[in-house]
Formats: sequence, structure tokens, C-alpha cells
Amino acid sequence: MASKKVTVTLPEDLVEALGAAAQEDGVPLSRLVANAAENELRRRLGRHVVAEWQAEHGAFTVEELAAARAEMAAADAEAFGVSPSAAA
Repeated sequence: MASKKVTVTLPEDLVEALGAAAQEDGVPLSRLVANAAENELRRRLGRHVVAEWQAEHGAFTVEELAAARAEMAAADAEAFGVSPSAAA
């Protein structure tokens, strides 16, 4: 993937925290920031897809949201090797 150098202005304490996180992860600061930006774009796309679905089919019910949360908790528990009740 091609890269482009850009200039952004961030609060100093944020830059320091990001730098420490990048060092802890053993990645360049630019990679850490790029990952964060990519994650934000994925979240935006997900919200857009959900909004389109709800516009066509109606809002999710409380029960559907609860079921989705339970399913996500179970998947997290499986991924992290903990019991589902401990993940709740």
C-alpha cells in the first residue's frame, strides 16, 4: 500500500501516550495511528450499514439488542478463553 506523509496537530499529551503505546507494541507511531484511523473507518462503515438496515427493516428491539450483546460476550469469552459468565 502506498503511503503519503501528512501533518496533523494533536495535543502533546496524546502524542506522548501514542508514542508510548507504539513503543510498547514495537511498532512505528505512524502504524499505530494508521491502525486507529482504519478502525474508526470500519466503525463508521458498520454504523452506516446498521442505519441502512434499520431504515429498511425498522429499529432493533430491546430483545434483539440483548441477544446480540449476549452473542458478542460469548464470542469474546471464547476468543479470550474465559467462561461466558466471567465475560458479562
